[in-house]
Amino acid sequence: MRQSKFYVPTLKENPAEAEVQSHRLLIRAGYIRKVAAGVYTFLPLGKRSLQKIENIVREEMNRFGAQEILMPALQPKELWEKTGRWDAYGPMMMKLKDRKGRDFALGPTHEELITTLVSLDVRSYKELPLNLYQIQPKFRDEPRPRFGLIRAREFIMKDAYSFDVDEDGLKESYEKMRKAYNNVFRRVGLKFIAVKAHTGLIGGSDSEEFMALAEIGEDSIFVCSNCGYAANRELAKSKFTYKWPEEDRALTKMHTPARMSVNDVAQFLSVPETMLIKTMIYRTEKGYVAAVIPGDREAVETKIQTALGVNNVELINPDDFEKLGLPFGYVGPVGLKEILPGVVIVIDERIVDFKNGVTGANEKDYHLTGVTYGRDFVADIVADIAEAKDEDACPNCGEAIKEEKAIEVGHIFQLGTKYSESLDACFLNEKGERKPFFMGCYGIGVSRILSAAVEQNNDDRGMFLPLPIAPFELHLLLLNPADKLLKNTAENLYELLSNNGFEVLYDDREDVTPGVKFSDADLIGIPLQIIVGKKFLEESKVEIKIRSTGERVLVSTENLIEYLNDWKNNEYSKFSAVYEG
Repeated sequence: MRQSKFYVPTLKENPAEAEVQSHRLLIRAGYIRKVAAGVYTFLPLGKRSLQKIENIVREEMNRFGAQEILMPALQPKELWEKTGRWDAYGPMMMKLKDRKGRDFALGPTHEELITTLVSLDVRSYKELPLNLYQIQPKFRDEPRPRFGLIRAREFIMKDAYSFDVDEDGLKESYEKMRKAYNNVFRRVGLKFIAVKAHTGLIGGSDSEEFMALAEIGEDSIFVCSNCGYAANRELAKSKFTYKWPEEDRALTKMHTPARMSVNDVAQFLSVPETMLIKTMIYRTEKGYVAAVIPGDREAVETKIQTALGVNNVELINPDDFEKLGLPFGYVGPVGLKEILPGVVIVIDERIVDFKNGVTGANEKDYHLTGVTYGRDFVADIVADIAEAKDEDACPNCGEAIKEEKAIEVGHIFQLGTKYSESLDACFLNEKGERKPFFMGCYGIGVSRILSAAVEQNNDDRGMFLPLPIAPFELHLLLLNPADKLLKNTAENLYELLSNNGFEVLYDDREDVTPGVKFSDADLIGIPLQIIVGKKFLEESKVEIKIRSTGERVLVSTENLIEYLNDWKNNEYSKFSAVYEG
């Protein structure tokens, strides 16, 4: 492709709204353009990379027996009402009405639609297992779209759905998809890790997230390098213990004026923060919940959801405390049920031996000291509800776990019969009995992969995409088009490279300086640059620059194809699949 005819609108300056490197570089390099908050157009470079990612996903899905379909983005309300998710999804779902007033949604996911589709046509166990997938735009009305393609309101996703006769079949399908995902993320060149994850609104019994490691990642994962334990923040367990004074102390009310934070109270009473426990009040569909956690930790809302078996957990606002008769900043578990009848008290499992500590007194400007669990208050539920932290002990082997920042690029779920039962989607088993399908679902953020790859592969000059997803393999640079020898050489090389099966972007522009060409080439990030310039005039050799390392070598035109074939084979071998299936 001649760059003089190719739409590559590069920018010299960083866009003001771009917060992270991938967002800045994808806009500056002419891969994407913003339409509205969280909505982007893919330009030719971006589209070529996107297509390569999609093709890798297709190859691995097909390899493991999945079949591609395409479902509509527009979905009727009635299907979502049957599963109870029309309201549960909340404002994240993009909803609209047609001219007749009927309610529709722009699909954030397709469990309801695929389940209904399969139930219409698949009647017998003999037609199972079945795995169907699609690659299409998805829509989620993010409250704060950010980081470009990483948290967008419209994005490209691959979603697959497996149907099996029983749980053993589901686990087999799930394992195939887990292998396929490992292949995909290795082949696109990501540094990634699979971690145990919360099932969220999708639901099901088990799930794993595939996380691309990146400093700007919105998710935290905890990894043990000793035993391989890995989980995201929503599920991560760890071992951490506290020591409280052993002697019995009387329950005492202390005046703590205007001291509401753990740090302020600890300093005022001259005790460590680990002597305090804090009480968070949440609203759920089943009523109010008091989550009691160590003072130096934060509560994890998904853990609270799991412990209580609820769908929604919402921290109440400061204004709500007065309505409930509670003093903001001074709430504690002692006597709480007398003030807020029906409240469910759930405490973190690590504080069941809490003794002689400090809590809010449920009275403004007062705290209690000498508080002991079992004597002064008891829990309705004891569970793991507090966050893990960097350097906590691994729950499996006891070695220190490490917190990493990561970007979620894939998620797989064992759904079981959640959707098939809700939608009465059944097949006839070998005994002629109607049974619900056992389902799994499997998502990959196709467009998000592009941003994750840029986050992992960039420097102060631009990006350097892994070869399998780069828009072109080679960037041929003609530095001085006015020199007939250089121009003839570059033109002949362009034809030679194209005829030998290489994808080439040929910078033949005549109205820009060599400095601009070098700058654009480094910004765009094609893996290998072939420079036809001064070195060719001096030594009759072209200069090869490897974008990721900056390494340069001189190669004669006679040996160029052999050199490039060796380079290409070596590069692709780095991204080969882990599993053969």
